[in-house]
Amino acid sequence: MLIREFVEADWARVGPIIEEVVRAADTFTYDPAMTAEQAYRVWIEDPPGQTVVAVDGDRVVGTAKMGTNRPGPGSHVATASFMVAAGARGRGVGGALCRYALDWARDRGYAGMQFNAVAESNHRAVELYRRHGFEVVGTVPGAFAHPRLGRVGLHVMYCRF
Repeated sequence: MLIREFVEADWARVGPIIEEVVRAADTFTYDPAMTAEQAYRVWIEDPPGQTVVAVDGDRVVGTAKMGTNRPGPGSHVATASFMVAAGARGRGVGGALCRYALDWARDRGYAGMQFNAVAESNHRAVELYRRHGFEVVGTVPGAFAHPRLGRVGLHVMYCRF
């Protein structure tokens, strides 16, 4: 698997991954009714941020975006988001994207990386992030309306460099 910078031609394969994840409404706080244009504006980062794709042969199997979490006095902390195609889950794509994002942030001198809204019901992601050095620093109870579980907490997770 290769992780490389997103190029415009990738959107035809990235857009469906985003649509699939967002429409499921069980992990991301994005509006499940968002349009492709809205998804593009949310997902494709302008520099100094970056959007990447994970490619297995000629298939895009995942994508990530990373950048500064907050401007001004908070600009020393990075953030990132990851989406993996349903058929590629459980094969290490998410872990590879997470390692890439952490290396990207360290290489740019960030003090750490913060995830602002990880659904506590997304156990696979929470455990993946913990394995990569993140800890839950707080949970907002009932902040995420899961389609099957009802209201669950949203974790704020942090990895100090």
